[in-house]
Amino acid sequence: RKQKAKTRRSKRFLQSREPKLTEGQKSSMIIRGGNSSETVSQALKDVYALKKPNAVLYKRKNMVRPFDDSTALEFFSKKSDCSLFLFGSHNKKRPNNLIFGRMFDFHVLDMFELGIERFVSLRDVKTDTCPEGTKPLLVFAGELFETDREHQRLRNLLTDFFCGPRVSAVRLAGLEHVLHFTALEGKIYMRSYKVLLKKSGCRTPRIQLQDMGPSFDFVMRRNHMASDDLYKTAHRQPRGVKPKKKKNISHDAFGTRLGRLHMQKQDLDKLQTRKMKGLRKRRGEQTAETAAAAAKAPRTDE
Repeated sequence: RKQKAKTRRSKRFLQSREPKLTEGQKSSMIIRGGNSSETVSQALKDVYALKKPNAVLYKRKNMVRPFDDSTALEFFSKKSDCSLFLFGSHNKKRPNNLIFGRMFDFHVLDMFELGIERFVSLRDVKTDTCPEGTKPLLVFAGELFETDREHQRLRNLLTDFFCGPRVSAVRLAGLEHVLHFTALEGKIYMRSYKVLLKKSGCRTPRIQLQDMGPSFDFVMRRNHMASDDLYKTAHRQPRGVKPKKKKNISHDAFGTRLGRLHMQKQDLDKLQTRKMKGLRKRRGEQTAETAAAAAKAPRTDE
């Protein structure tokens, strides 16, 4: 069912919600569950501080159970036009619980449930923070991120959640924030650092990392992953976005552009070379081809 705009304002609003060839920055909604602890509430506020201004914080409690019924999350996603979400809850069976997830076509694509075992807030670290909207540098360490299927999908989700705006180039002074994720023995360690550029005596500065917060020690719990067919459909690109493949053009390992030309077979005997006096034919000389042609020619008696 397609809605029809009645005013110019509603027409502009509906046009902004229409699918585009190149989508804009993804927004995140941060939701607090019906039962939450002080740790969960502060963790949601700290993640919201890292995600601003591309995030929406729901301050009221919402009785939502994402793994049982995701209808409320899909409603909030369509209302706020957010494709990423973070849900926090707390109960006796699963204390200090965070659920990272994302949407496709306003339906839950995949989500991971992580339990907080250790948490250091932004307010506990008495250091300067990065400016709002800073694009972080994401670092993933651990063999599980390369071998285990669940950790690979979790890495893809965390990259989608924290990557920030898409940029074509990054300058050295713009690398101010680093998010480091380590997978070890079934746990996920998340650390946040501020990059300090120190004098090194040469042109390239010396890099120093300063703990900024927040810091998490997560433990893996439940997860809901999309099927391979749905996951492939979500990554499908429209035809207008795919670059057209140019024939006979390739690039080597160093990025050098190489081209291939197709030509007809050349007759080297008819190739015009540089004219020199030493290569001119004299009147009394006959080439081998001229002599052979004269010998084969039939004689005529007068």
